[in-house]
Amino acid sequence: MVYLDYSATTPVDRRVLESFDRTALEYIGNPNSLHLEGVKSKKLMDAATHQVAELLHVKDNEVIFTSGASESNNLAIKGVINKYLNRGKTIITTKLEHASILEPLNYLKEKGYTIKYIKIDKDGLVDIDELKKMLDDDTILVSIGEVNSEIGIVQNVGEIGLLLKEYPRIIFHVDGTQAVGKKSINLENIDLYTFSGHKIYGLKGIGCLIKKEHVTLEPLIHGGKSQSIFRAGTPALPLIVSFAKALKLIINDLEFNYRYVSGLNDRLIKGLKNIDGVIVNSNEKCLPHIVNISITGIKPETMLHALEEDEIYVSTKTACSSDDDLSIGVYELTNDEERARSSIRISISHLTRSNEIDFFLEKLKLNVEKLQSIGS
Repeated sequence: MVYLDYSATTPVDRRVLESFDRTALEYIGNPNSLHLEGVKSKKLMDAATHQVAELLHVKDNEVIFTSGASESNNLAIKGVINKYLNRGKTIITTKLEHASILEPLNYLKEKGYTIKYIKIDKDGLVDIDELKKMLDDDTILVSIGEVNSEIGIVQNVGEIGLLLKEYPRIIFHVDGTQAVGKKSINLENIDLYTFSGHKIYGLKGIGCLIKKEHVTLEPLIHGGKSQSIFRAGTPALPLIVSFAKALKLIINDLEFNYRYVSGLNDRLIKGLKNIDGVIVNSNEKCLPHIVNISITGIKPETMLHALEEDEIYVSTKTACSSDDDLSIGVYELTNDEERARSSIRISISHLTRSNEIDFFLEKLKLNVEKLQSIGS
């Protein structure tokens, strides 16, 4: 099997799974219980929370565990809107965002909020000057993804955050789901930051929202005592502990993994450019882990299933996108509908091997030639 869909989900690191199993078997108490088993579990949860906070250079009380990035994004966006009802009704974002950003914003639009989309430049980057012009007294929230999930474009969230510091009433949210574990993270000028465990070789069902102390939220889930006052429910201790383990492992190996993946990316891009009919949509402003291509005249689903026959797995778009075959991200970047309707995402990792890249390129070339000849 050649798995090239790491941006959709990653395999669980065996060490992470071991931490989950050990916690589930040895820490049976509810962390909110007052008896000794509960206190024992609470201490472990606090230690895991502290580890996450330390790795991201934030405070312990700024870490909120959720069920995943989609919940984290919903909590960040709706939590801000519902808490600061009199602050403004305009939200600014881009059309490059994940569905778990765009859909909550569409929901809020139906409730009377104004959603504005920032223009991007030829490389897919947010136009900072354009953003500055859009900011006004009615702006309550700016939400920008650090790394686009379809093409891999890396936004300069540090520069955007610095600009927004001049507007203390505006809250800055960053979806870091495709960034954490792949690049260095700096949360200094970011108010809310979201990511997920299953993108960093952890288990599905656990995510995180970093909420800076000066920001408050209206919870989505109300109930009794939990890990955070902003999200009720019995803390999923084995998931929390394994999440902290996954984050530590991936951050510790970050620099080595990045260099390795960059080398694979060079090999992949070079090979793709030698296949007639393949257009590379990702550019130099993109993370090396994600390579988006278009194959003119071939439906992406057709190519996906053709590659499946050789046990090669890629994706047509993000796993959580709509059923529409148009890639909004590719269209925004290229302004070319044909390319946007024929795009494929290849996502690689430190687990990918060079011979897997070569095998993929060989089979892709054969399938492109075969399918194009059928079409002609």
